[in-house]
Amino acid sequence: MLSLEWLGQTVASACWIVSVFVYSDGALPETAGDWLQLTAASAWMVANISSALSKSESAE
Repeated sequence: MLSLEWLGQTVASACWIVSVFVYSDGALPETAGDWLQLTAASAWMVANISSALSKSESAE
């Protein structure tokens, strides 16, 4: 079972990703800063998913 901490971090990273597109009116980011924000949020999401997958594999 996934922890509340993992769920909170995953929701936060998803909101961060969505906010980049909301801020740019649904278009792809235009500035380097926006791309850095999207990259950071995406890396956080990938790390959370990777953590969940490694925990589920070790539980088997």
